[in-house]
Amino acid sequence: MKITFIINILLFCFLLNGKAQTPKVVSYFPLQKVKLLESPFLNAQQKDLQYILAMEPDRLLAPYLREAGLTPKAPSYTNWENTGLDGHIGGHYLSALSMMYASTGNEEMKQRLDYMIDELKKCQDAVGTGFIGGTPGSIPMWKEIKEGNIRASGFGLNGKWVPLYNIHKTYAGLRDAYLFAGNETAKELLIKLTDWMIDITGQLSDEQMQDMLRSEHGGLNETFADVYEITGDKKYLTLAKRFSHLFILNPLLEKKDKLTGLHANTQIPKVIGYKRIADLEGNKAWDDASSFFWQTVIQNRSVSIGGNSVREHFHSADNFEPMVTDIEGPETCNTYNMLRLSNMFYQTTCDTHYLDYYERALYNHILSSQEPEKGGFVYFTSMRPGHYRVYSQPHTSMWCCVGSGLENHTKYGELIYAHTDDALFVNLFIPSRLQWDAKKVVLTQETRFPDEEEVRIRIEESKKKAFTLHIRYPNWVDSSKAVSISINGKKVEDTPTAENGYISLHRKWKKGDEVTIQLPMSLTMEQLPDQSNFYSFKYGPIVLAAKMGTEDLKGLYADDSRGGHIAHGKQIPLQNVPLLVGEADQLLSFFRKQEDKLAFTYTGTTFPEKTIEFIPFFRLHNARYAVYFRQVTGADLQTIKEEITKREEVAARLAARTVDLIYPGEQQPESDHFIKYEDSQTGTRDNRHFRSAKGWFGYELKVKDTAESIALVLHKKDRNPDTRILINDVEIVSEPSTSDIDENFIRVMYKLPQELKEGVHQIKFMPKAANSETARIYEVRLIK
Repeated sequence: MKITFIINILLFCFLLNGKAQTPKVVSYFPLQKVKLLESPFLNAQQKDLQYILAMEPDRLLAPYLREAGLTPKAPSYTNWENTGLDGHIGGHYLSALSMMYASTGNEEMKQRLDYMIDELKKCQDAVGTGFIGGTPGSIPMWKEIKEGNIRASGFGLNGKWVPLYNIHKTYAGLRDAYLFAGNETAKELLIKLTDWMIDITGQLSDEQMQDMLRSEHGGLNETFADVYEITGDKKYLTLAKRFSHLFILNPLLEKKDKLTGLHANTQIPKVIGYKRIADLEGNKAWDDASSFFWQTVIQNRSVSIGGNSVREHFHSADNFEPMVTDIEGPETCNTYNMLRLSNMFYQTTCDTHYLDYYERALYNHILSSQEPEKGGFVYFTSMRPGHYRVYSQPHTSMWCCVGSGLENHTKYGELIYAHTDDALFVNLFIPSRLQWDAKKVVLTQETRFPDEEEVRIRIEESKKKAFTLHIRYPNWVDSSKAVSISINGKKVEDTPTAENGYISLHRKWKKGDEVTIQLPMSLTMEQLPDQSNFYSFKYGPIVLAAKMGTEDLKGLYADDSRGGHIAHGKQIPLQNVPLLVGEADQLLSFFRKQEDKLAFTYTGTTFPEKTIEFIPFFRLHNARYAVYFRQVTGADLQTIKEEITKREEVAARLAARTVDLIYPGEQQPESDHFIKYEDSQTGTRDNRHFRSAKGWFGYELKVKDTAESIALVLHKKDRNPDTRILINDVEIVSEPSTSDIDENFIRVMYKLPQELKEGVHQIKFMPKAANSETARIYEVRLIK
């Protein structure tokens, strides 16, 4: 038996770089060729399938029919689906149906998909221009755009809620229906819809296009590039480049991180598009820019579960305090898109660093973002110790993370394996069966990973042809222990450490051959990227977490309210979450692994004193939890305890008096409060968002009790007192009181003209004098 260990796969990558397009160094198997076997991933896939079946296609189609002038067969869903973002879930649903059908062969998925595509064709035919969309009243809006009348803001376009982002979901759904499910009608609709966009934007200047792209637009540049690859017509690649936002691209080309304060998931799809275009035209500069973005987000802006952002935005890379104090932690959509970007880079680089991240994020964020019994999806995965997550329900919750969540659990088979003409790559350790038609090979992977370190790969069918089997050597392997490999029960001696991220075996594989590999794991800890003294703990790639109780899980399963995706229950004071007392380099010595399961007991000193049990985060649901713990030395304990207690008591008193809260300049708080404005601007200063106006801006305030005061947060250096504040068209004339928040910000409190009763009330801000501007307002808080 001859065994060859191939060390330098990357040489293969180098030899291919002369082609015009960026070469795909490895190919992926169609989802149809990879079947999941018993594992948490198969359970997640099946729960997702049930969730998909629980949703009603006619309700998802209703916005499209309405906008086409046809009669809907059922009412629209509520929540985001009838308050301005109508139709966005329908696009995601097309993608989910397509990929679930490819992954499982479930005929109900195909029947639903074909039905929806046929109904969308009726919509396109009825309009007659190629348009398909669900944004309310959007056809007149698109006419305005075509005429050059563009009024763009971060989360609006000509008075509509992110219509470009919305229609991108339709484009992506039609593309996926063709690519994953082979629906030819979807291809026709996709091309006509893309031709319609060429007509809408054809007369716009480059400056007008870039102005329009200030509005969130998803990954339209990617989908237009996909249409180019499908058709071969370069006009679609030209359109893709016109839809590439230079405000984000240009700093990346210069290797500059200008992400702080930006809405995170607005930017990631743009970069996916840059990478897609780079691959199609061999554009190294755009490829390098996309790579710089990936490295920056992963290395400097992500937490241990693989997620990023707080309240949907990139906070300062050198200050992760909001990550552990705010309840709105990493957004699932962000990680959904970072996985897509990682997938693209691995295919063109062979670099297993992309797989290391992909695996981490897949287990610790994506898998954990679905409730394993009911299948609900998570929007924000709070990193605040002692908080919890909220889960969606099929008929109430129509958030963006429901849309991406529908897709996440359909495609677990996409990256478990990859191949070249004469090599097979085993990238992820997920029980599965692979059918490699070109080699007439059927292979089964069996493992109880991460509960066990052993992975077994068995050849079920083979024509006894030679090929190389590359088994990934992950970055989390315990280097102090030997990796053990056996073939057909015989141990392979002198197994080398693979320098390129793989251990490679070459032979003529025959039916019945079995490879067994032991990948030793160890316990490690990971500090927050800003080097503050918060740590999470991992076993191999698996992030561990501690259960912190089940009290006051308000809104655990979301209703259809606009803020239903946020865990609004009581915040556990941080001084009540155990601190780990001791030197940082001693903490791991206090973990004791339990013999019968993947769980650990922490035996070190904590304050308050508590025995902490750690389990994999993806298995911890319907409870409060802690992923990050603060480490303190005994000498610092009292000072830090007093500092935390003081800060938390102030925050708790304010929270107890808060009736409603808006963060101006941030998408969801503003859209949840039905922002309206004229000649208004947003920006950031000292890591906080603001809105101001030369015209005016206003919101709907929601009062469930009573309220008597309004508090605004202003910056000490840029506040402008010349601002009129109107509540229900009555101006506030009371003299404000002020108090410091920190060295940069103050809180200004006004007594309302009269107490507000339960209901919805209007607040409006406008300058006092002509040709002036309101104050920059960073927070609006209604107080009882």
